[in-house]
Amino acid sequence: MIDVSYLLGEDRRILVTGGAGFIGGAVIRRLLKDTDSIVFNLDKISYASDLYGIKSVVKDLGESGTKRYHFLQVDLADSEATINALNQADPDLILHLAAESHVDRSIDAPEAFLNSNIIGTFNLLQAARLHWGSLSMKRQEAFRFHHISTDEVFGSLGDQGRFCEKTAYDPRSPYSATKASSDHLVSAWHHTYGLPVVITNCSNNFGPWQFPEKLIPVVILKAISCQPIPLYGDGLNIRDWLYVEDHVDALLLAATKGNPGEKYCIGGNNERTNRQVVEVICSLLDDIKPLPKPYSNLIKLVPDRPGHDQRYAINADLISNQLAWTPSYNFESAIKLTLIWYLENLDWCKKVQYRSGYKGQRLGHS
Repeated sequence: MIDVSYLLGEDRRILVTGGAGFIGGAVIRRLLKDTDSIVFNLDKISYASDLYGIKSVVKDLGESGTKRYHFLQVDLADSEATINALNQADPDLILHLAAESHVDRSIDAPEAFLNSNIIGTFNLLQAARLHWGSLSMKRQEAFRFHHISTDEVFGSLGDQGRFCEKTAYDPRSPYSATKASSDHLVSAWHHTYGLPVVITNCSNNFGPWQFPEKLIPVVILKAISCQPIPLYGDGLNIRDWLYVEDHVDALLLAATKGNPGEKYCIGGNNERTNRQVVEVICSLLDDIKPLPKPYSNLIKLVPDRPGHDQRYAINADLISNQLAWTPSYNFESAIKLTLIWYLENLDWCKKVQYRSGYKGQRLGHS
């Protein structure tokens, strides 16, 4: 992990949207532990939200944590509340992670994705533009609006090639279409109004504290409960996996050192088929928590997701060459760390599943 304290200096005011989510929570925990920044967490609190990890860090930091962390429960779809939140936070940096992000849920209920990912981003851009215009010249020059997006906006790859900053957009799901729309809005606000923005598009993230509807936590929890492990289609869809702490490094570098108007693609250089991901988890469990029969016996092929992209892969040369970022974790070490974390935090998994009403059921099938 990089030393982020030198990137941000002292007493920086940072607004993180979607800080109760998986990646946003990781960003906030790092900022609180490793910098002196004052952090504002703007989140509407939805089914997948969780503040336990952040609250634990705040508690461990004592008075410093209490003074430096502020929670703002705001829905970005509410334009007036969004403006008020920015007035309260008075940020030098905005890290925009708030989004509906689960592809399967976007198939079942796309309207929520339009409201959050498109309307919410529009309202935040408008509020940020007003805020930026009110700052002193010195603060204006240092201000950044960092929009965090996904590689799914680029569509699907064949056997060859990788996504890069110049790849044409070709979204295939309601989720990726709304994220593509938000990317274009952010770019437009830079070119039209001069707002100093940075956009990053990342590959599939994984690690501790991820809500248990995503592939890796689903596989872990199904396996240890001796339930069938669902594998979509033939299991040969390929993703580039990025450990969340590596992503945090890249985000903070891009936000502080990236050029205004620039886009950076962030990937872990860890291409794996879904079947390979499931099988490595099963193999690790065979060693850590053995059963009479291999966990791989639990794998069950299920009908594929509609519009399931075949392959994602990221060319991260630009951020590597320009900002000297490279992943610190390989897939094998990071997946083992992630598995062990879930085994040690099953109570947390049960609590968030109970609170959300999600019980591991299949979503987005029709």
